[in-house]
Amino acid sequence: MDKTRIRNKLLRILEVAPHLKEAFLSSSSVDVQREKIRDFLSSLIVTTYDDETPPLEWILVRDSIRVFRTIISLRSEKLVGYSFVQYMHDLLYEENVKDIEKPSPDFFAELEHLFRGLMGKSGIYPDKAPIFTRHEGKKAAKLRSTDLSRMARGAQRHLDRYPCGLDNSAIRKRSTNKSRILKYFNATEQEWNDWKWQTRHIIRNAETLKSLVKLTDEEYEAVVLAKENRIPFGITPYYLSLLDYQAGGKNDYAIRAQVIPPLNYVKKLKALREKNEPSMDFMLERNTSPIEGITRRYPMIVILKPILTCPQICVYCQRNWEIEDVYSPSAALSREKLDAAIQWIADTPEIREVLVTGGDPLLLSNSKIEYLLRKLSRIEHVERIRIGTRTPVTLPQRMTDSLIRIISRFHAPGKREILIVTHFEHSYEITPQSMNAVQKFLRNGIKVYNQLVFTRYNSRKFEAAALRLKLCLIGVTPYYTFNTKGKEETDDYRAPIPRLLQEQQEEARLLPGSARTDEIVFNVPGLGKNYLRAVQHRDVISLLPDGRRVYEFHPWEKKLHLANTYVYTDVSIYKYLKRLKAMGENTSLYRTIWYYY
Repeated sequence: MDKTRIRNKLLRILEVAPHLKEAFLSSSSVDVQREKIRDFLSSLIVTTYDDETPPLEWILVRDSIRVFRTIISLRSEKLVGYSFVQYMHDLLYEENVKDIEKPSPDFFAELEHLFRGLMGKSGIYPDKAPIFTRHEGKKAAKLRSTDLSRMARGAQRHLDRYPCGLDNSAIRKRSTNKSRILKYFNATEQEWNDWKWQTRHIIRNAETLKSLVKLTDEEYEAVVLAKENRIPFGITPYYLSLLDYQAGGKNDYAIRAQVIPPLNYVKKLKALREKNEPSMDFMLERNTSPIEGITRRYPMIVILKPILTCPQICVYCQRNWEIEDVYSPSAALSREKLDAAIQWIADTPEIREVLVTGGDPLLLSNSKIEYLLRKLSRIEHVERIRIGTRTPVTLPQRMTDSLIRIISRFHAPGKREILIVTHFEHSYEITPQSMNAVQKFLRNGIKVYNQLVFTRYNSRKFEAAALRLKLCLIGVTPYYTFNTKGKEETDDYRAPIPRLLQEQQEEARLLPGSARTDEIVFNVPGLGKNYLRAVQHRDVISLLPDGRRVYEFHPWEKKLHLANTYVYTDVSIYKYLKRLKAMGENTSLYRTIWYYY
């Protein structure tokens, strides 16, 4: 796009806000432009509070003003190392644009929606208020009930799109898959139900994988390249049986995405490893680990990592930089290091809760698990032991009666709580086997919670809501919904923060309260969780030429003592919507996403 076309497109977008257009064109001085824009925004906020802007549009105007004032601030420019006002000036005034990064369609889309929001012209609301608002009493109640039923039916149509592993059709399909896998390994039903047999037969290479399920050429190439470059890959036979045999299907889309890495991911991770890129440690655990095996980000809880491997590797794993291989015997802490880590907890009386994770701690033998829990249970100030494990989803056979007895032995109501936090990503993962694994814990008084990682592959309309509803039916309480870690190599998996906010307010909000108990969070590297529901904990501080928003996240302890904020560049909304469209989604259903900040 040449200079003239860029300028004309910007001017067309600015037509929605004539005063803002005038400010940008009023002077060749960036400082003068900034002051005029500030004056305009100040007058706009006064007008907005005083005029009769429709109630919900008024909220959007207020929010858009706040965002735009932050974007044009000198403080934001200093934090980001980039000036939005200067960039707009260069696009409108500079004759030679060769040295200026050209604005992307993503940038234009963000700009247009921001300016429409500023002027109360988002177009997302109907012109007339609902009929029930014109009445009172029983008539209003009946009309409101009709309206609510309409909303519920619309939600249900979306929910019905997503299969559950408890559906009869899914059960039949998985039975056929299991038979095929058993035949390939010349194994019996009894062996299938043995978790150790499962781990001995983890699928670790592309040749075995393509013998058991159909792969696209790209999937095959990605797995081959991963193995050549020692990038962990592995799938348990059980979890493989959850994949549809044919590639490219819609039912198992999210399941495949968890274990079969995209080719882009493998190439990026290979390059990062070759450079020994420190950003791989996205959560900066090197800065929060006072002793090997321990991570501490909060006053009263620590993470204990006795093992750094899993029965299979989630592609988007935050600790992919630490994991050498799937189910690697060498990944467990030595007895000496484990004892030292537990002793550190014993010597730190402020700790009330221990999250035992990794990797997956339930890959340890029963005797090692018993040893670990016994040592922790002898520490008087430890009141809660939380076990983070994905085995109920990937290896439900691991939940043997003997393991359940061991774990239950240390659950002492009134004195010490043991609980399980697992990781279901999609309703298609919920199977009779995983439900039975969960029920074993529940029957012994041990609660089970779920942590969902919100990715592009499970972020379609009401997809997460469908999972929450099914989880509650099998006894799992939704706990956290995490934004995908913003690591360079996981770009294919990331959904923009506005989509998380939209999902919570427009989809989860329609569910009963008992099914929307999870908290949406952004994990700030080196600091910990930032609760996205609370808008006061973050700011949009810039809009880059490629259309990505830049956020400043505040530390959780910001009212307690000084701590640094964290600057984060999100994925582009425009690109995300294009990816959804390629998946067959009607992106007009997501039109409000631009107005979540």
